[in-house]
Amino acid sequence: MKIAVFSTKSYDQEYFEKYNDAHQYTFSFYETALNSDTAKLTTDSDVVCVFVNDVVDKATIEVLASNGIKLIALRCAGYNNVDLEAAKNHNIKVVRVPAYSPEAVAEHALALILTLNRKTHKAYNRVREGNFSLKNLIGFNLHKKTVGVIGTGQIGATFCKIIKGFGCNIIAYDIAENKELLELGVKYVSLEDVFKTVRYLIASLSAKQAHQTYC
Repeated sequence: MKIAVFSTKSYDQEYFEKYNDAHQYTFSFYETALNSDTAKLTTDSDVVCVFVNDVVDKATIEVLASNGIKLIALRCAGYNNVDLEAAKNHNIKVVRVPAYSPEAVAEHALALILTLNRKTHKAYNRVREGNFSLKNLIGFNLHKKTVGVIGTGQIGATFCKIIKGFGCNIIAYDIAENKELLELGVKYVSLEDVFKTVRYLIASLSAKQAHQTYC
């Protein structure tokens, strides 16, 4: 099977080739995005593998169909960039990634929070410059802080479980409450209340830090 991979990054090619031993597919990697013009590159392929910025509209699918493409494989969860009706009319199947790892996204969100509250990004740059001053690098504990979470689907729920381990109070908004999170101690409030509470806490924390820094 010959697969044309569009919008290829170095890590795409690395992993496709790494796990190809069991299948022995033949890959053609293109850094360019797929569209009705670049679709001409698929003349010797059976499958196209695309990403979020590829244009898989009716015009593109017509070219793919004329080149004998039988499958459009998306390496993403969304498929809004694919004309499904056109694909169906040309007997081309479309598959996608069912879901991303909720832990990967939730852990990255936590990493960003820790970067902000401990100012590790600023400290890193200072150390590289040989500056070991602690001025304006004072952070704060997450323990007992209130965290607002909007959306408690797979990613939001996973994040709540992780941040709970830091001893945080959690308020959340979703159109449907998660029973498991309620048992964990998550308090569901309105979207407006999430914003009001977090805004008030940020203002209070900023005032406290300013007092500690300059007084």
